[in-house]
Amino acid sequence: MNRKEATQKILDAKFAKGLTWNEIAMESENAESWIVTALLGQATMTRPEAEKMGKLLDLDEEVVQALTQIPFRGDVVKMPPTDPGLYRLYEMLLVYGPTIKELIQEKLGEGIMSAIDFEMDVQKKEDPRGDRIILTLNGKFLPYRKW
Repeated sequence: MNRKEATQKILDAKFAKGLTWNEIAMESENAESWIVTALLGQATMTRPEAEKMGKLLDLDEEVVQALTQIPFRGDVVKMPPTDPGLYRLYEMLLVYGPTIKELIQEKLGEGIMSAIDFEMDVQKKEDPRGDRIILTLNGKFLPYRKW
């Protein structure tokens, strides 16, 4: 079973059981954002992690095994994305990406933020004028090296 097929079975099981991502993550030792990343097919679980999710979601062995396979990352979303939520993130990068890059270079030097040594979080902030979304991207700074 490929990761895309496994992801659909996971989403179906999540819906059928009426679970939230937070409820699923509470059954693991990992952050909610990492669990969602893994269950959506973009990170690799250990066998015990996959078995725990399999038990919680009543997943077949094929799905559990798929969760332990190294994924082909980055092929889930076509670019530019057409989903409005994903497109807005893409738009933010188009508008604010140069600012982020400039500020990273000024504060840390010439380099990039790792997407491997990386953590992220999504939080809701209640506001009487309309709830807010707080996105935290936390990656290790990787300086360009000279040789």
